[in-house]
Amino acid sequence: MVAATPSGISLAPEGGAHQSIKTPLIGMGQDGLASFDPAFVDELAVIMGWGFGHMQREGAEGGSVYLRLSTRTLEQPQRIMTPDLQRDITDGAYWMRKPGPNCDIVIAYTGTVAPEAIEAVGLIGESHRDVGLLAVTSADRLYAGWSAARNLRRDRRGAQHLSHIERMLAPLGRDCGIVTVIDGHPATLGWLGSVRGHRLEALGVEHFGQTGTIADLYRHYGIDANAIIDAAESVSAGAPVRHRKMAV
Repeated sequence: MVAATPSGISLAPEGGAHQSIKTPLIGMGQDGLASFDPAFVDELAVIMGWGFGHMQREGAEGGSVYLRLSTRTLEQPQRIMTPDLQRDITDGAYWMRKPGPNCDIVIAYTGTVAPEAIEAVGLIGESHRDVGLLAVTSADRLYAGWSAARNLRRDRRGAQHLSHIERMLAPLGRDCGIVTVIDGHPATLGWLGSVRGHRLEALGVEHFGQTGTIADLYRHYGIDANAIIDAAESVSAGAPVRHRKMAV
């Protein structure tokens, strides 16, 4: 189990040389490695508990565990860690705020940008009903589950097996837009729109190296609450899907 490379530009006060945005993609692309990017301590406790068991499993059922953490201080949620929530965390995602029947916007975030995503959902709720907030604890596990389910259905025609992310997004209407945000490369979560054909805008960081406050750099690279709100209005208004370009 490796805990390393704290989240991207959230290391802004420590200087550009410490920043890294490619590690989520390395975590997803490295075979035999289960990669996680939790935001909160209770998530981390569940993931580490699962990880110690995962490392003991033999063959393809087990493997190493990578934890992408952050030095940023976050306010912690007060909640009961139910078995269902534990399972969702280790499978890769859970609803921090479940979407309602009239949901037309879902914000999906990973890791240390949780406060910005939560703030954006609160502000978006003034003009949109039933907004959903999806916490992605492991893009790696989430994608692997989706890929395995598709292969199973392809090999066993007629099989109805659904992956974790397919079940989570199933209640959403086809007109619902998704905004993903991560302190890392936007491609990490950009594939979520392909799961059920939803419109999606992926926010993230494609360039790094600037020094400043976290708020300044989040604003500069377009992953702050205002950027999330702008992206939400884009995908909910029927505008063409676009990939946000970050300033260098």
